[in-house]
Amino acid sequence: MSSGSRNVGRDTVIHHQIRLAMRPDAPRDKVEEALEMLRRMGREIEAVTYWTVGRDVGGDFDYGAMFAVEDIEGYRAYMYDPLHRQVDEIGLPLVRNMVSHDLTDDEDPATGDLIRQIHAERFAGDPALVALIEGLGSYAGSSAPGPAEREDTP
Repeated sequence: MSSGSRNVGRDTVIHHQIRLAMRPDAPRDKVEEALEMLRRMGREIEAVTYWTVGRDVGGDFDYGAMFAVEDIEGYRAYMYDPLHRQVDEIGLPLVRNMVSHDLTDDEDPATGDLIRQIHAERFAGDPALVALIEGLGSYAGSSAPGPAEREDTP
């Protein structure tokens, strides 16, 4: 597991968390490359104040990641950072099932709507990203394009 922090000492925070179950045929070297790209996101995206990437424990997922940002502007910067989109391109084809969700201690009820709006705008502006998501076996959470949850049936 890898993690890091900077600028801790905050008033509010938004945690963006993902859980990933890899495809059984995903090449190990490509999985490691994708995990290292997630770590780079934590180290290099300025809006990220702390992060962790590692094994997912206690569920049907293999790996997880969490990135914390201070506010909705930081969240938008994180979501639109070019490195984030590179990780999507490299990592999503290796993923079978994914859950993505957000947690905040911001008491403003509009924050959830703003998070959903950022995701909706990101998906609306990037059909190739939507195609990557549609290639997953299942994808659920606050950032799912279209309905709040999309699962394929066997």
